[in-house]
Amino acid sequence: MTVKGRCYCGDIKYEFDGEGTAIQCHCRECQYISGGHPNAAFITAKKGFRWIQGEPKSFARTGLEVARTRLFCPRCGTSLATLSPRFPEAIILKVGTFDDPSTFKPAFAQYTCDMQPFHVLPEGVPAYDKTKTS
Repeated sequence: MTVKGRCYCGDIKYEFDGEGTAIQCHCRECQYISGGHPNAAFITAKKGFRWIQGEPKSFARTGLEVARTRLFCPRCGTSLATLSPRFPEAIILKVGTFDDPSTFKPAFAQYTCDMQPFHVLPEGVPAYDKTKTS
């Protein structure tokens, strides 16, 4: 199944094969990127992913031991994806940019140690204080 997505203004569009893992991340870094809420993210292989219109700009913080690269629309600022050195063959997409975000069902929630009082964990979703592997 092909999943399509775009930025808010529509300048940048993408598609991918739909295979991957949906997660909900509550870490403080994701709260900055999402505007305060947990990050609804979908991790998929770069090899099945394509930008079909436009090219995002990128940003990576300096001074971090393992900096992630954020990809965003230069016109409207929509956060589209993240590249992580921990997963060099993957791209982490923002579910809110999917044409149909209702398909999002997280396999697990992570970094619940950073949850804010207004964050909600979906019922029945496994939750981890840090990452699933820690």
